[in-house]
Amino acid sequence: MLLGACNNSTGKENEQGNENPEESSIVNYADLKVGEDFTDLEAEISFYNHRTDMDSDDYQGKNWKQYIEEFNKVYPNIKVNVLTDTAYADNALTHISSGEYENVMMIPALDKKDYQNYFYSFGSLDEMDKLINYAIEHEYGKQVYGVPTSATTVGILYNKAVFEKAGVKELPKTPEDFISALQAIKEKTDAIPLYTNYAAGWTMGAWDQYIAINSTGDTEYFNQKFLHAKDPFQDYGDSTHPYAVYKVLYDAVANKLTEDDYTTTDWESSKTRMNNGEIATMVLGSWAIPQVSAAGENADDIGYMTFPISIDGKQYSYAGPDYPYAVNKNASQDEIQASLIFVKWMTDESGYTYNEFGLPVSKKSEDTKLSFDNVELLSTAPAVEGEEDLFNNLNSESELNINAGGDQKIQQIIEHAAIGDKTFDEIMSEWNQRWSDAQAALDVEVNE
Repeated sequence: MLLGACNNSTGKENEQGNENPEESSIVNYADLKVGEDFTDLEAEISFYNHRTDMDSDDYQGKNWKQYIEEFNKVYPNIKVNVLTDTAYADNALTHISSGEYENVMMIPALDKKDYQNYFYSFGSLDEMDKLINYAIEHEYGKQVYGVPTSATTVGILYNKAVFEKAGVKELPKTPEDFISALQAIKEKTDAIPLYTNYAAGWTMGAWDQYIAINSTGDTEYFNQKFLHAKDPFQDYGDSTHPYAVYKVLYDAVANKLTEDDYTTTDWESSKTRMNNGEIATMVLGSWAIPQVSAAGENADDIGYMTFPISIDGKQYSYAGPDYPYAVNKNASQDEIQASLIFVKWMTDESGYTYNEFGLPVSKKSEDTKLSFDNVELLSTAPAVEGEEDLFNNLNSESELNINAGGDQKIQQIIEHAAIGDKTFDEIMSEWNQRWSDAQAALDVEVNE
């Protein structure tokens, strides 16, 4: 749905972006006083995002039209044209590479070193860290190019009524317990135990998000230790680390605890089917809670658990930013200013993060609807100095694209498990080889 006409701004008035702030009259994010500054500014901006569900008047939360109406009560002369896309992850990259991209968009899977080529800096890391959580997540060269739309944790959506019918009284805390719960669901209910959402593609990427904090409890693992690990996809023998995460998916498919035909899965209808009890579990971030809850009349049946891995008897879960807002650096100064105003209003004033079951982004608020019992939420530590690009380079060299659009490799786990032509250990051995080859090609020190 398009609210008004899409304004693809590639104006040349600000070709230098914000590399020469002394020559710009733009008031930066930190200094903006929302509701006071620029209330008479006239501008038209485009806002491109992935939330197609929020285009609908039937959306049970607050939809985009309602947010824009509230924004226009404060800024009546800033017209915001909303464009949403079901294939956002891929098409956003196409928009950017064409040079014809929107004023405000969510940052897709780009190398951080490329942020400065396309996006306007919201400010220095030091100043932005005082205003928002997770500022460092979309920083490059000490400049922050993305403000999270929300913050989420990661785990598994489940239908409480189905679990109760299956006799699953305690939430699983280990991979073995989870597979046993899925087996009980298959035997005692008509629900699909685990719905893979294979066909959507992008949904597969959720599995990559569990291999760090959730499977190790180590904040330094993902951006630091993993890069130098020898055979990081090996079996550690204690149902932890990446091996244990991906094995849950392989075992569920191999034991026929998923849908009958993975090629026919459908993301949009899966939300309704889970709401009405046809699906027991889906592996997705907490951002999906409001969407599934709003997809039918059984919102109270929708629960959320952390991924079933325990480290020395304790469970951990990653807490981090969802898609971040970014501002087109090649727009006119008025468009950039209006875009900064809109992003800060969405972050500080709109209530979006709270409404969508997110963890707080603005440091002005600590409110959230989201909570786990007996689970410690942790964020990943950044890369060490001098290795900021190493993860991206290893991803590119190995073509595993971990947590960076590497959906196909997860789909292949499902394919091999369903067909039975490769064991799980064979798949992990191939991944280890690809990672080791990438480490060697990039002359990375490997720790035993």
